[in-house]
Amino acid sequence: MSEWWTYSLSDFLMFSARSYYRQFALMNRELWPLHVLALAAGLAILACTLRPRPGAARVGFGLLALAWAWVAWAYLLERHADINTGAPWFAAGFGVQAALLAWMALRKPAAPVTGMPARVAQLVVAAGLAIWPLLAPLDGRGWMQAEVFGLAPDPTAAATLGALLFWRAPWPLWILPLAWCAASSATLHELHVAQAWALPLLALLAAISAWAGAAGRRSSGAQ
Repeated sequence: MSEWWTYSLSDFLMFSARSYYRQFALMNRELWPLHVLALAAGLAILACTLRPRPGAARVGFGLLALAWAWVAWAYLLERHADINTGAPWFAAGFGVQAALLAWMALRKPAAPVTGMPARVAQLVVAAGLAIWPLLAPLDGRGWMQAEVFGLAPDPTAAATLGALLFWRAPWPLWILPLAWCAASSATLHELHVAQAWALPLLALLAAISAWAGAAGRRSSGAQ
């Protein structure tokens, strides 16, 4: 028996890139035209960051809570669990994040960020809505295997990070999205998928912007 340290992540993967993306194709075929509603929700979240008005944060977090809950059930439990025994655990994490986002929708929101952090937040949300559907044809997989916000986990996590940055969400709400970014990126890397870098890049951009903004506010408050 080999020593445990000789194993890599690829030794534990129970599926190939072809099987992984075939699930999205099957889900997209079964759920269409729900994609229109999901993208409309995503655009509503982006609009809430572009024109932040009273109640915008409640709407944004409420829609994100629904998106995380739907991905937990419709994708992770109903489909991804067929090829990955860890999927129920991922679904539980997405359920917890949905509850945290719902809590944020009910509490009094913090004032949104301004300046460069706001622009970064809007960019990250927009990337979650626009980049992931385009990655499929760019990678030669066809539109049927596209990943859409509110239905697939990666674009949902990406857009969420932008919202967390924009509305200055407390650090506990960052843990599960960042953990998913790391897990998904590692999986895609082992599957030799070219887009493995996209999610951690956006996560790093959002996290650094949030840290820099918080540090700047502490510095201003100390003066």
